Amino acid sequence: MPIITLIEAIRIAMDEELARDPRVFITGEDVGKRGGVFRATQGLFEKYGPTRVVDSPLAELSIVAIGIGAALADLRPICEIQFADFIHPAFNQIVNEAAKMYYRSEGQWRVPLVIRSPYGGGIGGGLFHSQSVEAFFTHVPGLKVVIPSTPYDAKGLLKSAVRDPNPVLFFEPKKGYRAIKGEVPSDEYTVPIGPARVARQGKDLTLFAYGMMAYYAELAAEQVARQDGIDTEVIDLRTLLPLDKTAILSSIQKTGKALIVHEANLTSGYGAEIAAVLADDGFHYLDAPVKRLCGPDVPGVPFSHPMQEFFMPNPDKIAAAIRDLAAY
Repeated sequence: MPIITLIEAIRIAMDEELARDPRVFITGEDVGKRGGVFRATQGLFEKYGPTRVVDSPLAELSIVAIGIGAALADLRPICEIQFADFIHPAFNQIVNEAAKMYYRSEGQWRVPLVIRSPYGGGIGGGLFHSQSVEAFFTHVPGLKVVIPSTPYDAKGLLKSAVRDPNPVLFFEPKKGYRAIKGEVPSDEYTVPIGPARVARQGKDLTLFAYGMMAYYAELAAEQVARQDGIDTEVIDLRTLLPLDKTAILSSIQKTGKALIVHEANLTSGYGAEIAAVLADDGFHYLDAPVKRLCGPDVPGVPFSHPMQEFFMPNPDKIAAAIRDLAAY
C-alpha cells in the first residue's frame, strides 16, 4: 500500500467522493485555485470546476448557512472553515440549525453536511490559529464530532462523514498534516464513525487520546516500553461524539489505570467526559486516580516557540505522565 501523509489522505477522500457522487461539492475560503491554505483541496478545482469546488467570501456564518441550505436540498456539501479558531461566527448555524433539524422535524428533514477544519497548535500560529474547540461541539446532541490521527482513518472517516445523513464536524490536527504518514489502500473503503481504535495493546495502564495527541501517545508508549518496561495500551478515540464507552470500559477493565491526553485547556476539556465515564461505570476497575495531561488554562497557545512548547503536550511529557501513573 502507498505511504501518504494525513493531508494527502484527506485530499484523496474528497477527490473520490466528488467523483462518486455528483451531489458532493466543496466550499470555503481559498479552496478553489489556491487549493486551500494548507493545500487540502489542491488540484480539485482544476479537475471538477468552479461549481463543485467553490471559493466563498470570508464569512464563516455564510459558509455553513449555505451548506445547510444545500444539504436540505439533497446536496452533499463539504464546508471548510480555514482554521477552527474562525468557526465561532457559525456557532448559531451549527448548534441551533444543523444539529437540531432532524429532531425538530421529527425525522422529516436531514442535514447531510460535513464541516472540515484544522485545529490545534504546534505550528507557530499564535492565539488565533491554534485553538482546540472540540469540547464546545461535543456538548450538542445532533452533531457527530470526528478527529482522525492516521492517514488511513482520515480517508475512511471523511468518506463516511460525507455519506452520513446528518451533520459531521471533522476536525483535523494541522500539526500532523505532513508529519503523520501511514499506509492507505488505493481500493475503496470507509471507516465507521463511532468505534474507537486500539492503537497499541498493553496491560499496565490505558492512555486515551485523539488527533495529534494519539500520534504522540503511541510514540510515548513505545518510549516507556523500551526504557522502563511499562506496557501502555493506547486508545485512539477517533470519534468524540458519539463516544465509544464500550472501548473505554473494556480497556480500563484490563489495565486498571487511565491517563487522558489532549492539547485543549484542562478545565472542562473533553477529557473530563472520559473521566466521568470511568468514574460512573468503571470505578470498580480502577487501581489509581484518573489522570489528565492537557494544555494549561491560559487563553491560547502563545506565538513564542518556547512558550508554545510549554503549552503543548509532547511525547516526552506524555512519557513522564505514564511513568508517574504506573508508579502509583
